[in-house]
Amino acid sequence: MQTASTNICERMGRSQELSEFKHGTVIGCHLCNKSICDISWLLNIPRSTVSGSITKWKQLGTTATQPQSERGQRMLKHTVHRRIQLSAESIAKDLNNSV
Repeated sequence: MQTASTNICERMGRSQELSEFKHGTVIGCHLCNKSICDISWLLNIPRSTVSGSITKWKQLGTTATQPQSERGQRMLKHTVHRRIQLSAESIAKDLNNSV
């Protein structure tokens, strides 16, 4: 018999995402006043994932995966490091012109 703590890695790897159906199921259970621990146990997913789904739903009103803006973050880091003596206004203008 496996315990819940040894079975977490088998249940869901770090790189996997929940399907829209699972996200909806998490939110449905939350709306039925189930605790995070109960939802985690019922759906066999980590508590942190359940908590994250609920938080995302409360903040954004959706559980859909949002697009990442990595390009903008990389451009910002590059611009700031390259032009460290410029003001924030001029950096913002440069970034707005490049996008």
